[in-house]
Amino acid sequence: MPDTPLTQADAPAVTPRPSACPGLWRIVSARDGGICRIKLPGGLLLADQADAVAAAAERFAGGVIEATNRGNLQIRGIGNAHHALVETLLAAGLGPRDAAGDDVRNLMLSPLAGHDPAMLLDARPLAGQILDLLESTPRFHQLSAKFAVQLDAGEALVMLEHPHDLWLSALRLGQQTWLAFGLAGCPADGQVLGAVPLADGLALVRAVLDRFLDLASPAHSRMRQLLEAYPAGEFVEGLPLDIRRDAAVLGWRRHQPAPVWLGKLPQARGLALGVAPAQGRLTPAMLRGVAQVCRELGDGSLRLSPWQSLVLTNLPAQHIEQAQAGLSALGLLCHVDEPLARISACTGSSGCAKALGETKGDAVALAALLGPGAPGSVHLSGCPRSCAVAHVAPATLLARSPGRYDLYLRDACQPGFGALRGTDLTLNEAGAMLDLPTEHLDD
Repeated sequence: MPDTPLTQADAPAVTPRPSACPGLWRIVSARDGGICRIKLPGGLLLADQADAVAAAAERFAGGVIEATNRGNLQIRGIGNAHHALVETLLAAGLGPRDAAGDDVRNLMLSPLAGHDPAMLLDARPLAGQILDLLESTPRFHQLSAKFAVQLDAGEALVMLEHPHDLWLSALRLGQQTWLAFGLAGCPADGQVLGAVPLADGLALVRAVLDRFLDLASPAHSRMRQLLEAYPAGEFVEGLPLDIRRDAAVLGWRRHQPAPVWLGKLPQARGLALGVAPAQGRLTPAMLRGVAQVCRELGDGSLRLSPWQSLVLTNLPAQHIEQAQAGLSALGLLCHVDEPLARISACTGSSGCAKALGETKGDAVALAALLGPGAPGSVHLSGCPRSCAVAHVAPATLLARSPGRYDLYLRDACQPGFGALRGTDLTLNEAGAMLDLPTEHLDD
């Protein structure tokens, strides 16, 4: 069982720099074995690549595959054959041969980028340019493996709550498409710092990354840390671009109803289908089954989403029910009203030494206790790091010992998980409290 990242002797290319964040080469040790994270371009996974991941998980690991909350995949329980695992994934086109270039490919898109009927533009061409910039520019390989960018093209199916070091959102002013942007935040509640014409989108990303590296000290690995020393306005003023900062831009806000990410999803042409493995965990059989449906009924590809779900695109309407039936038979969630679709959990004590509770199993038990009045989503976290979600969930159960949790409800006026509503609760007690209307949880 690995307890260090891949060494130069093992790696097919260069040794990645030290980090606690898993990557393609950086197989990080956990209680249940090594973890390898596969960063997907805009969440895109071809059916043949899905088969390759399934085979690698069976051959080199314990058969556990996870969909992450940033639209990637990771394999858990990896044994000692690191080199063979990485070579298998590279042969399937699942990463560049330069490990440093793979580290920084952190770009989030809508899982329906290029297909969503609400989009203001097809984000994929610009996204490809940004990924190429990150991967091929040696200077940008100095960025933290967690440094992340979001490109929001106005889609309806979009995650707006995950914080990013740099986010860009499309907007229309007059007859022109612009990209509003912000730093160390998210489009849902982040401060708009300016906008550039769409044609300058790549130049903006390059300028922001260059300025960050010009100003950052070793203590500033993320944008939020740098902005504690350099105010955002001062940062933007130093960008070598013509930034539009009038009232129409600075007063703009990205508004979007809560997206529906399971079941039938509209496309500009045809339909897409959203399905999810319970708590983000896939078996090789599940992933192979999804790949087969993509080949037979779709366009041969799928996309990972920040809801730890999968989106199959370009399905003919007459095949949707057939696809749902087949995927449901594999154990995938296909409807938003399924109890487990509303619950997420971190790895828990079976896979993480820091976790104080077996959150995965507890999540299954909790799902059976929740009624329709419970918060929109509940997250079980084994420790205060809450590394399995990128934003604060409406309700968080924080483990304090096996089978016992503190309950928090998200509150914009309070930091962290929000307002503490119950302590040292059993799952039955937590389930009963979550079934109460929110206004009664203080009673």
